[in-house]
Amino acid sequence: MLEPWKIGKVIRIENETHSTRRYWIEIPEIQQFDFLPGQFVTLDLPIHEQKNKRWRSYSIASAPDGTNVIELVIVLLEGGAGTTYLFNHVSVGSEISLRGPLGKFTLPNPIEKDIFLVCTGTGIAPFRSMIHYLHNNNIQSTNNIHIIFGCRTYKDALYKNELEALQKKLPFFFYHPVFSREPEVSEGEDKGYVHAVYEKLIQEKKQPSHFYLCGWKNMIDEAKERIISNGYDRKDIHLELYG
Repeated sequence: MLEPWKIGKVIRIENETHSTRRYWIEIPEIQQFDFLPGQFVTLDLPIHEQKNKRWRSYSIASAPDGTNVIELVIVLLEGGAGTTYLFNHVSVGSEISLRGPLGKFTLPNPIEKDIFLVCTGTGIAPFRSMIHYLHNNNIQSTNNIHIIFGCRTYKDALYKNELEALQKKLPFFFYHPVFSREPEVSEGEDKGYVHAVYEKLIQEKKQPSHFYLCGWKNMIDEAKERIISNGYDRKDIHLELYG
């Protein structure tokens, strides 16, 4: 049964990059918004007469914290009716109709295999929620969790500083930023694309693993093909497709 629509109030907006914004939304009618890290909400935006053409879904970027506030991170898509409306017409104090939490793109409990969280762009959102949740609740893992985050340049690396900080606090968590258009990268970073990074990691330590893929279709399609060609099964792959 679907969650009922609720009214959310935008209480804060920050520009994160030249084309990406963070939106904090409070849901005043409830005291606590309960969700699992990796889930998403659907917004009903006044951009079309038909209901299903007004709906836009976004992964929750914040971790559950016992409050009625969630964070979304949204990239402005050229020609995209939903993001154009959000960037041009939504400000602090605006109200938005939303429904959720929705989705099953969540971590296994318990974590019994290594996990590779592979993403591009705002696909980092559900993974950021997951890692903060593990840290905030002091959840330990004997298996490793890797975020492989593909960006074009340093300015596109959402949440980079905080993920680097979490890597120092969680012995099982490893953050791998990958830059396709930087001429030079620093130690601990990779140049190129996400596929070479996770393939190197799985070849170094062949063992059962989960793969969570979040981002644009081209990246996900290629990753599925490569992971299966490395001997993994389709059931090991979990998807959240953007666009």
